[in-house]
Amino acid sequence: MQDLDEKGESETRSLPGINNLSLSRRLLTWGVELRGTHPSRLRRGQDGEQFSKIFFIWLSANTNILSFSAGTLGPVAFGLGLRDACLTILFFNLLCAAPPAYFSTWGPKLGLRQMCASRYTFGYYGVMVPSLLALVGGIGFCILNSILGGQALASVGNISWTVGIVIIAVISLVVSFCGLKVLSWSALSTPTHERKMTLTPHFRRYERLAWIPVLLVFLVAVGVGGKNFVNTPAAAPATASQILTFGATIAGFTMTWAAFGADYTAYFHPGVSSLRVFLYSYLGLNIPIITLQCLGAAAAISAPSVPDWDAGYAGGNVGGLVDGMLHPVGGFGKFLMVLLSLSVTANNAPTIYSLCMGFQTLVPPLVVVPRYVFSVFATAVIIPLSIVGQHKFYSALSNFLGLIGYWAGAWVSALFVEHLYFRKGNFANYEIRHWNVPSKLPLGAAALGASALSFALVIPSMSQVWYTGPIGRRTGDIGFEFALVVTALLYIPLRHLEKHWRGV
Repeated sequence: MQDLDEKGESETRSLPGINNLSLSRRLLTWGVELRGTHPSRLRRGQDGEQFSKIFFIWLSANTNILSFSAGTLGPVAFGLGLRDACLTILFFNLLCAAPPAYFSTWGPKLGLRQMCASRYTFGYYGVMVPSLLALVGGIGFCILNSILGGQALASVGNISWTVGIVIIAVISLVVSFCGLKVLSWSALSTPTHERKMTLTPHFRRYERLAWIPVLLVFLVAVGVGGKNFVNTPAAAPATASQILTFGATIAGFTMTWAAFGADYTAYFHPGVSSLRVFLYSYLGLNIPIITLQCLGAAAAISAPSVPDWDAGYAGGNVGGLVDGMLHPVGGFGKFLMVLLSLSVTANNAPTIYSLCMGFQTLVPPLVVVPRYVFSVFATAVIIPLSIVGQHKFYSALSNFLGLIGYWAGAWVSALFVEHLYFRKGNFANYEIRHWNVPSKLPLGAAALGASALSFALVIPSMSQVWYTGPIGRRTGDIGFEFALVVTALLYIPLRHLEKHWRGV
């Protein structure tokens, strides 16, 4: 990808946080991306052959130990056998990867970050609610990743989980600090006048290459431990309740990427094929998530019958489980564990990158603050919370993934209906110059109202460790499904009323 348009370059240079700080000017010359939520429009007629970089961003972000650990929840937390766990993983991921892949197609067409694009549904002020929820979700994922990476790193040598967490968080900060130029192969987001110095080739190739060492780790683990995999039958046949509740957890894992979908494609050429972007994104999400979650389920089921695996897995230590799987290769296994521990940075880095945009849509005046400042702030939040929660990983993972899927379902549904029904699926019906003009945007009452009212059915349909509603007790957790359907049904009449009253 090449230069931003002249207006975009002018905006970037004129931001107070960029123009007035010598540090920002110096970082600009080093290739660090400073632009936050300002729209990014590319000149027409550019090379469009590197759209596969979005495939590698999604692939690397999900080829890690967190995807593996989410799969272990099927047998460990929900009592599913291998077949039922893998089928639930397959079908729920095929469904829930569609929204983030679809929203990735919005970036090239609008040149807006995902939460800024959401202003055309939730309004300038109303979008602060999903922005806050996305921030909480993103920070939650970074905490889980940091704990897992710290555990895996600690299993290699004589360091504590706390030290491992700090190391993982700092590496993630370095990558996210620099922006999309580091996250994808080339200077995806940096104008010509900003490319006086480039980052090292190793950093520029980060997300394109980050998945390879993790693939090596799991190939070796399966190669040396494959003979130990067993399909131990579940204690009882799977019930609809077990499958739907585990499915809600999978939805929380995968669908919440939708809140960041357009963030990584906002610099793509507007003329790129939406189908290609969707397919690259859809495959980049599903290939690693489905594969590693199924592997995690198989490893968790087999662990009790393999002493090394069972000992490593004590206390729900997922890093220890993989270390046990690699035990037959001796010292080389320790080297592979280091690679695996560092794999979570490929998930943390793009997440922290998107959190920077979330802070600016949550508090719009912060748009004048250079993007990298929020990377530092987010890391300062993630490290202490990860240290506090490091010994409660499994309960945190299960509860967190189950909870965040509800709001994501309502938010996705409102955006879909607004775009496909009210704007006829036509991006020309978005007036981009009004992206930060409250009076020219929807009020957001319809979207917030429909989302909030859907929880009248979502809450009774929950089935979590900390709460089970009367519907959820009978059916399993179907709160996520109700959030999708009820929000869509309510949004249509409420949005008609809002347009009639406000005119936008």
